[in-house]
Amino acid sequence: MKQDKKIKKVAFPHMGHVYIAWAAALKKLGVEPLVPPYSSKKTLELGTKYSPDSICLPYKLILGNFLQAIEKDVDYVAMISSPGICRLGEYGQSIRNILKDLGYGSKYIELQLYDGFKGMYKFLNELSSSKNPIPIIKAINIALRKVFVLDRLENLFSYYRAREINQGTAEKNYKKALDIIIAADNVKQLKKAEKEAINEIKKTEIDANRDVVTVDITGEIFLVQDPFSNQNIEKELGRMGVQTRRSLTISGFLKDAIIPKWFRKGETHLERAFRMARPYLMRDIGGDALESVSDVAYANERGIDGIIHVSPFTCMPEIMSQNIFPTMREDCEIPILTLILDEQTGRAGYITRLEAFVDLMKRKKFIKKKQEKAQVTT
Repeated sequence: MKQDKKIKKVAFPHMGHVYIAWAAALKKLGVEPLVPPYSSKKTLELGTKYSPDSICLPYKLILGNFLQAIEKDVDYVAMISSPGICRLGEYGQSIRNILKDLGYGSKYIELQLYDGFKGMYKFLNELSSSKNPIPIIKAINIALRKVFVLDRLENLFSYYRAREINQGTAEKNYKKALDIIIAADNVKQLKKAEKEAINEIKKTEIDANRDVVTVDITGEIFLVQDPFSNQNIEKELGRMGVQTRRSLTISGFLKDAIIPKWFRKGETHLERAFRMARPYLMRDIGGDALESVSDVAYANERGIDGIIHVSPFTCMPEIMSQNIFPTMREDCEIPILTLILDEQTGRAGYITRLEAFVDLMKRKKFIKKKQEKAQVTT
């Protein structure tokens, strides 16, 4: 009697809601996605225990995610990597060595992001061992589409959270919306699911006339995306009546790295970064520094009330971008708050800084409106 082929179990680290897209792709290929427990104090303690000295917060959390996943007997731990002047390119070999030294048998597999569509195909092909390209293409398609849907829902959620009448209602409805997206197995279902998810978020009772302030969040992409590592910054700001927008998104990242040029519409984030950062930064210096600098100029151009730059402690590219911000103040009026985070960051002081920044933006907005009103009456 022929033995049933063992289903592969694959784990990947948390970074916002990207796990939803990865899980959808793997299920399409008959691979079991194992989503590690959401990042917590335990995850961070595990990752920190086995991490090299002075490594950044994202590395510690990713390693912690992998170690928790391996406890559940996974066959593969999968990681996205990228070339360039950033320690992200070194994560792979370092994590592979740590897992080997600890005696774990799970295999480490890496997706080189800037290998584009071809790289993603090769990555999924290795995980599934499929000789048929059609399922792999369908898996990539559903994953990419879910990423874009999730980013659109995130922006809508932020709008409603800043204006909700009963605090917590928007988040409750947003979680229901996510469940609807998770359940969609194909493109046709996903289109219907997005409409249902939007309607779910719109059930939130809001004060449409509330005077809110708007904030763009930029910096190192892992911290921008991951609520645990950025200490739920968007939730805290929403509680203060602030509508947030992530300048760095997974969909924007994929648009630059995976989606072929002939399928793209409009200017990508990276293309805009090279254009808008040029007066202050002439070339890519690694990480998300170029994007961070350009995001300040872009937010200022759009009349956003403020921008928050989050970065991990010891992240050199983001330290460089922070040193450029004072020069940008000569051309940009937008208030900038820089937050450097690691496992030692105290919550009380963090919240105090956010509250002070929100007060600053509100005062600045009030004064600006008063001046505009005075100009109209004279």
